[in-house]
Amino acid sequence: MLNPRLIDQAVTAAAGAAAHGLSRRSFVTATVGGAVGLALLPGAVRAQAGAKPGSKPTEQPLAFVSIAKDGTTTILCNRMDMGQGIETGLAMVCAEELDADWSRVRTGFGDQQAKYVDPLFGIHLTGGSNSIKNSYQQYRELGARTKAMLLTAAAQAWGVPVAQLKAENGVISGAGKTAGYGEFFDAAMALPVPEAVTLKDPKTFKRIGQPTTLTVSKAKSTGTQAYGMDVDLPGMAVAVIQRPPVFNGKVGKLDAAEALKVKGVKAVLPVTLDRGGQGVAVVANGYWAAKKGRDALKVDWDLAGVAKPDTAALTQQYLALAKTPGTPAPKPEFQADASGWAKAPKKITADFVFPYLNHAQMEPLACTVDLKADRCDLYYAAQMPGIDAMSVAATVGLKPEQVQIHVQMAGGGFGRRATPASEYPREAAAVAVALAKAGQPMPVKVIWSREDDLKAGYYRPMTVHRAEIGFDATGKIAGWQHRIVSQSILKGSPLEGFGYQKGVDGTTTEGMRDPYDIPMNLSVHHPEVNVPVLWWRSVGATHTAYVMETLLDEIAFTTKQDPVAYRFKLMEGNAKAERHRLALQAAVDKSGYGKRKLKPGQAWGVAVHESFESVVAYVVVASLKGKGKDRQPVLEEVHAGVHCNLCVNPKAVETQVQGAAIMALGTTMPTHRVTFKQGVVEQNNFYDMAMPRITEAPKVMTVSIVPSNDPPKGMGEPGLPALAPALANAVARLTGQRQRELPFRFA
Repeated sequence: MLNPRLIDQAVTAAAGAAAHGLSRRSFVTATVGGAVGLALLPGAVRAQAGAKPGSKPTEQPLAFVSIAKDGTTTILCNRMDMGQGIETGLAMVCAEELDADWSRVRTGFGDQQAKYVDPLFGIHLTGGSNSIKNSYQQYRELGARTKAMLLTAAAQAWGVPVAQLKAENGVISGAGKTAGYGEFFDAAMALPVPEAVTLKDPKTFKRIGQPTTLTVSKAKSTGTQAYGMDVDLPGMAVAVIQRPPVFNGKVGKLDAAEALKVKGVKAVLPVTLDRGGQGVAVVANGYWAAKKGRDALKVDWDLAGVAKPDTAALTQQYLALAKTPGTPAPKPEFQADASGWAKAPKKITADFVFPYLNHAQMEPLACTVDLKADRCDLYYAAQMPGIDAMSVAATVGLKPEQVQIHVQMAGGGFGRRATPASEYPREAAAVAVALAKAGQPMPVKVIWSREDDLKAGYYRPMTVHRAEIGFDATGKIAGWQHRIVSQSILKGSPLEGFGYQKGVDGTTTEGMRDPYDIPMNLSVHHPEVNVPVLWWRSVGATHTAYVMETLLDEIAFTTKQDPVAYRFKLMEGNAKAERHRLALQAAVDKSGYGKRKLKPGQAWGVAVHESFESVVAYVVVASLKGKGKDRQPVLEEVHAGVHCNLCVNPKAVETQVQGAAIMALGTTMPTHRVTFKQGVVEQNNFYDMAMPRITEAPKVMTVSIVPSNDPPKGMGEPGLPALAPALANAVARLTGQRQRELPFRFA
């Protein structure tokens, strides 16, 4: 997702605009070219600016906490959970200060209303690994305020001073009396919300920091968890959309006769797609009928004037661009004098190629729309419901406040469900509008098949790096000339004004250089290509970490230095690298690196990287299977060291790192890529794009979390970037070949 610092700039700018009397709509229009844009809720920033503590929408206990008479406590999550465990994590934080009985805690989701915005950014957002980080203080205070109000209500009911009462494990006691929270909840919520509350000393935490099973684990493991795909409304139809084979194509000629003959098909309707293309929706009484109807369509596509990208040609174009100076990266640390590389006694010149990637979330996209004359309800896994509500309102001709989004649990996301243009909810809304205009108003669920998303979705940008590095026999780097060629994710999007600065997309360069103090000169090319691109789990770090950590490893190998010791040496004197040192040391200690001898045919691999303000280091053990070009790495052991500051739920962090590591392993596997031939995606399903299976999982996998009481950082994405380079470094020691391309290829 988008770097949190970029969004922070957006909110600051919006708040400034509000302070000068500029309306939200005028501000968005002026700054992002009239797109629906950042979609700050009407008055959301102004309502929070200067408000007294306890009075902001995001600080109202009743919006987040409800307690039934039997003590069942429901805590709503102001985000969407897609498997990262924030629904449980935020409930843990709130329950800690509330002193709730955890066995009675239940969870749920908020919606697009102002009270559920990110309290720091002022917009609805699940992404950037910001959920726990940005809402930690908020949910602590929500729990503390709720408890304070419960104690006050009990004191009033019992006619005793509040100081004589205590609240613990869902029970209020004192003055010789005892009662559950549920007895006083209604009265408590009628009281004023306190401005100031006293929070616990972290040393006294009972829930935070304890390994806790996710509240939805049982439902997921038994197959009873409901996802956006499972929504079923009375009288609901199901639709699928036939999209053009090349992005932005249009319908030339449509013959729907055979499709309409398919049993169960209700309508065949042309619809406008995201990015200006056109498609054909087939609406039926179920998915299979809709799919069969779509299969029977006869469409002649108008592709005149539509660019048809080709992966082979793009690769050569990118490699050529990487040899030429690009637009300088605006940060001062990227503008060092790197000319010393040419005169250094040792040199590395390397080109790296990273493919387009599909997000491949296990639950494909689905959005259910119930459109009426004065209201529109949507049911789906909404990653940015505030933005989506405004986009859908414009699509259906209603006001944003007439749109209600019912946030559902998601079966994975990895960035795919967070399109700034609100792509798939807008397309679903367009189908509902077309049905109404055709005289068939009804709720409709629009489903993307796996093939639909692979062939017509959004992708991680194809990216090429070129590094020219000079160094001496001690590994001291004299100069590092670096260029990146990649489509911009932000340019042309509603967020362009906040993250695309001086011609450079900040998501492209994030993760370069730090924490190593090296003389780097970095420039960027952003070619325009007719392929829609989007953030993909850990965004720029998916490629920058790989480039940095494999090149540094190569320097260590060339200069005959231990790769761990060399990294520690580069971090010396850099205070910002302390968390990197601790994370790497934790992984080293757990793995036994340097203290035990590996079996013949095995090798160590090391990498460490910070993304979204958390650091993850990997020490892996790898071997090889197969021969020649058919060789494949085997990941025998993975040992992770994690520094995310205070860890709210160690079990969630452990599972996030494990999942991210396996996802990263997939990027190294043959055929794990998306390629284009004359504008058409060549892959259809997972049989064309390798995915890691349980048989590829390492036999040993450990996660060591560095203790800290500093405010928590994010963990949804940071576990991914460092795994692939750690594996590549092990492979290089086994084969003598440096892997400059993902997925791996062997000579």
